[in-house]
Amino acid sequence: MIGIGSFLLLSVAVFFGAFVSSLAGFAFSAVAGAILLHVLQPLEAIPLMMACSIGVQAANLWALRKNIRWKESSILIFGGLLGIPVAVWLLDNTDAHTFREGFGLAVATYAGYMLSRPSLADQQQMKRSGNALVGFGGGLIGGLTAMPGALPTIWCDMHGVSKNQQRGLVQPFIAVMQISALALMLFRHDLSRTVLVNFALSVPALLAGSALGIIAFRNVNEMTFRRIILAILLVSGILLVF
Repeated sequence: MIGIGSFLLLSVAVFFGAFVSSLAGFAFSAVAGAILLHVLQPLEAIPLMMACSIGVQAANLWALRKNIRWKESSILIFGGLLGIPVAVWLLDNTDAHTFREGFGLAVATYAGYMLSRPSLADQQQMKRSGNALVGFGGGLIGGLTAMPGALPTIWCDMHGVSKNQQRGLVQPFIAVMQISALALMLFRHDLSRTVLVNFALSVPALLAGSALGIIAFRNVNEMTFRRIILAILLVSGILLVF
């Protein structure tokens, strides 16, 4: 049976991961993993984070359903589904740690630079070919870093997309990428009973964090939201490096 201390750590990790993910639309694994990867074995922590993140995404998709843009997001999703198998191959045949460090440095540098900009970029039209390529990169990067939403989020920021449009475009992409990654993990490994128990124990914290994060998202203005997104990207990038 799980002890009270372990339960509290699990709840804190999931709560803050769900809150940040519901506020920003991504980064559950970056936040929750900062705790869970230190108290659980990777084969238990990673599928647990994927399952919890899918729960958060489901709550977000329902709460923000009026803003969801499935048609526009389908191009990102198609590209991402092509990128996941490549990520799986790279995990087995290359130094994924070096890739994570390089990607983390690039994300942190971009976010740090953009935080110094005083205003949002003018909104620009996104090209379908660009969306497909970004989706492919998101699926590839997600498979190697557990952050599929980072690249599409940066893409939206570069095009000056509003917070509601960004969530409507990126949220379905992240949900499908995480479901695909978890399905692939289930195909390659058995899901232990411990993961199922920990997930069940995480549900109250997951629901509370998701609800508060969605409320916060609805009440921040565009500039504040952008700065929150960039700050989360900056911290996530640094965590990947170190």
